[in-house]
Amino acid sequence: MSPTPPTRRLRFGLPRRVFAQVLLMQVAIAAGVAVLATGLFLAPLSDQLDDQAMRRALAIAQTTAAQPSIAEDLRHSRPTVDGPVQREAERIRRASGAEYVVIMNKEGVRWSHTDPGEVGRIVSTDPSEALAGHDVMGIDSGTLGRSARGKVPLRDAQGDIVGAVSVGIEYDSVRARLIHAIPGLFAYAGGALAVGALAAYLISRRVQRQTRDLAFSDISGLLSEREAMLHGIREGVVALDRSGRIRLLNDEAHRLLGIGDEVIGQSLDDALGPGRTTDVLAGRATGTDLVTVRGQRVLIANRMPTDDGGAVATLRDRTELEQLGRELDSTRGLIDALRAQDHEHANRMHTLLGLLELEMFDDAVEFVGEVVGDHRATAEQVTEKVHDPLLAALLVGKATVAAERGVALWISDRTLLPDRLIDPRGLVTIVGNLVDNAVDAVAGTPHARVEVDVRAADDRTVELRVRDTGPGIPAARRELIFTEGWSTKKLPSHGKRGIGLPLVRRLAERQGGSVHIGEPDGGGAEFTVFLPEALTDPGLAQEATTETPMTTTADTAADAMATPTKEDPR
Repeated sequence: MSPTPPTRRLRFGLPRRVFAQVLLMQVAIAAGVAVLATGLFLAPLSDQLDDQAMRRALAIAQTTAAQPSIAEDLRHSRPTVDGPVQREAERIRRASGAEYVVIMNKEGVRWSHTDPGEVGRIVSTDPSEALAGHDVMGIDSGTLGRSARGKVPLRDAQGDIVGAVSVGIEYDSVRARLIHAIPGLFAYAGGALAVGALAAYLISRRVQRQTRDLAFSDISGLLSEREAMLHGIREGVVALDRSGRIRLLNDEAHRLLGIGDEVIGQSLDDALGPGRTTDVLAGRATGTDLVTVRGQRVLIANRMPTDDGGAVATLRDRTELEQLGRELDSTRGLIDALRAQDHEHANRMHTLLGLLELEMFDDAVEFVGEVVGDHRATAEQVTEKVHDPLLAALLVGKATVAAERGVALWISDRTLLPDRLIDPRGLVTIVGNLVDNAVDAVAGTPHARVEVDVRAADDRTVELRVRDTGPGIPAARRELIFTEGWSTKKLPSHGKRGIGLPLVRRLAERQGGSVHIGEPDGGGAEFTVFLPEALTDPGLAQEATTETPMTTTADTAADAMATPTKEDPR
């Protein structure tokens, strides 16, 4: 026997799609509002119709009582079916559409009635309040059934009460008016419900397009996945609305930009301040893989617009990658220099061996002293003029590499820099980039020379000049070379060029300084950097000297090797 297939249970509940749920809820709300409005309208409608009928009956009674002839006829005639009071009352009843018009004397005897047999009899309802001079209206039952009644006193020409007038409106006609009004009311309610359903459908269709016809569970899952992705990736993500205000930052963006959640809802200019980073994220600087500096970090930014008019920007931290790439380039340069030194060392050893074999011992001693003295003189020249150990180590290393490339690196006689730098790494980055650019520009040219002049212009300002004897920089390119990514050289191992000089300018501008390009006497290029707030006050530096431990030469040399430098795109 085949197994019995499982029975499927009908499941009732809300549909899964956001579109269907919104449509269903809005139609239900519209229907509920229509039913509620209809009930709220019908509830007082009956009372309103009763009130209108009673007021109409009272108005007819007042109009009837206002005729002087009726009071005179009541006083001078008998209650008969063909009397003047009966004839006038019937005329008024037919003209007004009332159910009855009853005129009575002070004893409650009818002088008129719709049923002639009731003329001359006592009224069935109490007329005392009307005979007391008060107008009365209400719903009451009498000989003709239930009716809306109005009673008023009847006065003669002197104002004395001689009787009363009672007028009745058939209550069935009031109920008929109520029942007659219900279909029209339902028609209006149905029309309102149809308009509401149409509006609900249009709104739901818009929701369907905006939610991509997803279910609530799908949206919840996507939100959870988005949160996990945004806070798990190692790239900064900044989401902007159509007005350029920040609406989302992930953890990496907080770290790279150095801002917190308090900037959510602010514009980029308010959150980050003016600068290159703000221009890149706002889309005022266009392109892909744009380089920007934020604090001590080199960032690569890309910006993608979204369908709602906003944008999403991604940030990658290239600080460590650039540093590793520069270290790799420096290592290769040092390997080449060491290879050249190896050949030179072999030549020197052969020369020394020859001098010894020829027993020219004094010449051999002089030759060794010259070789050793050249290197010692270079280090002493730098440390005497540059008292910051990090920068001094950098210049000594650059002098050695430059010499192996056939370039003479000179320290200007005017150079004198105290050990009071606020940001020594920043100045090392600037000097290293400019020296590398200058060495690259003059390498292979006759009488290649690079001169470095770094000194304290006053108690707080550092002035740096790097001159070379290369071909120089045309005036038309002096601004272009500060553009990220612009270079005339082949790519290095880390895949980027055109970063060094833009980085130099930003580091200088971040400290309130500037970078200028000129042409010294004799040709070549001259870069001048002014850093107005680069040195601490002399008094503060003296106090710090007594508390700060000395840095070893090995440490400064290692720091100098890891200092960001970059080639000039000339």
